[in-house]
Amino acid sequence: MYEPDKSRTLEEIEDDYWGEPPTDATRLISTAYALHKQPIGALGVEGLRLLISQQIGLEALVPVALDQIERDPLAEGDFYPGDLLDALMRRVPESHWQAHEDQRARVRTVAESLDPEETFDLLYARATEFLSR
Repeated sequence: MYEPDKSRTLEEIEDDYWGEPPTDATRLISTAYALHKQPIGALGVEGLRLLISQQIGLEALVPVALDQIERDPLAEGDFYPGDLLDALMRRVPESHWQAHEDQRARVRTVAESLDPEETFDLLYARATEFLSR
């Protein structure tokens, strides 16, 4: 099981230095550039959600996000309770899960633990859909 060095940045882990964002970059792109330069252990829920949603650095970030959702399945970035779990279930490609069955099992365990009475309908529906794959 791969455990990334949380003191390193995505730039360092992937040996991929992006430099500065283009001058006409959107806020999303500028934020992704900034997050790419931060140690992955310092990324908050929103940083993890944003990068995973953009499918950036999945090899390094999925294990970090899994640790977070196992502590708090409804960990919330800027959108809604459980948006990090939602990003993992919807934006991580099937090819990643096929290569990392142990990680898929961890997401499944969290998704199975959701209480429909305490989870808003859309997140619960997405968890049910993820579990059906």
